[in-house]
Amino acid sequence: MVAPTDKIKIIYVDDEENNLLSFKATFRTKYDVLTAINAEEAIKLLEQHPDIAVIITDQRMPNITGVEFLQSIIEKYPLPVRILLTGYTDINALIEAVNLGKIHHYLSKPWSEEELDKCIIEAHSQYLKRKTEIDFNDKLLRSNDQLEFLLRQKLLS
Repeated sequence: MVAPTDKIKIIYVDDEENNLLSFKATFRTKYDVLTAINAEEAIKLLEQHPDIAVIITDQRMPNITGVEFLQSIIEKYPLPVRILLTGYTDINALIEAVNLGKIHHYLSKPWSEEELDKCIIEAHSQYLKRKTEIDFNDKLLRSNDQLEFLLRQKLLS
């Protein structure tokens, strides 16, 4: 569980400013909420805040869809868990979101505060699991490198 002073850090991306304000007003006391009006702004926030745990984005935005945005950041930012919101029921967007955007959850607008809150908590749990796995794998690789070095030293002596 997250300590009371360590709020889950979230980026919410939406091209409608009213949605950004509403989201921030709803969740700012419980979470550390960052908002972005477009994908470029969201990428800048990701660069400045490497501890982002959850990315929530609208699907329909000018210039780039939510799925395209999520797909574009996977390689550089694999850890944050992705949630897609849309006001439209579009099965193709859902398929793309799962297959290309690697989303954790897909929600319809208007979102329910309780449902979205539950989804954020689940996403954060998934984020912590990913982070633990990556940290463990890194530690294991370092240990293997150290062991290999010691074995080579022993063989050379």
